[in-house]
Order: sequence, then structure tokens, then C-alpha cells
Amino acid sequence: MNHKHKKSDAASDLYRAILQLKDVQECYDFFGDLCTVSELQAMEQRFEVAKLLNQGLIYNDILERTGVSSATISRVNRCLNYGNDSYRTLLSRLEELDAEEEA
Repeated sequence: MNHKHKKSDAASDLYRAILQLKDVQECYDFFGDLCTVSELQAMEQRFEVAKLLNQGLIYNDILERTGVSSATISRVNRCLNYGNDSYRTLLSRLEELDAEEEA
């Protein structure tokens, strides 16, 4: 869902709260409280699919590696190509962070 034009107080408060998380453990704790196990698994799977698509893997290889449905792969691919560029932005930042940690 595109929230570019929707800025309700509840949504703004949630996103502002997320920005206050200080480390990975706080993220695990917060999202563990906020989401069900299946919701977290779905988000984690989507992000993994985005990484694999960004690396150039094809649907069949992603399906074999992750077990996610082709509908999920297709949805993530649509977001990668026609969405808000958030996947690509975050994947790029993570690559930079990994490179810094390796140096």
C-alpha cells in the first residue's frame, strides 16, 4: 500500500516510533511485540525475495531457495520495479554497511 499521501496520526506515530529503535535487538523485541509470528515470517520472506531478485536470480531459483509462492515473488518484483524504491534503498545501505564491517 502506498502511504505517500496518507499520513494519519496513528501511522505517523508508528513510523516515528520505529525510527527510535536503536539496534537490531530492539527491532526484534518491538516487532516481536507488534506482529504475529506469521506476519514477521511474511515480511522476512519478502525482504529475502527482494534481495535475491536484486541479485538477479530468477523466479524458479528463488522458489527453490525460499519456498515462497510465485505470487509473493511477483508482488515483490512489482515493488522493486514500480514501487517507492525502498527495497533498493535499504539493500544498497545494507551492502554499504557490510562492506564497512568487512574493511
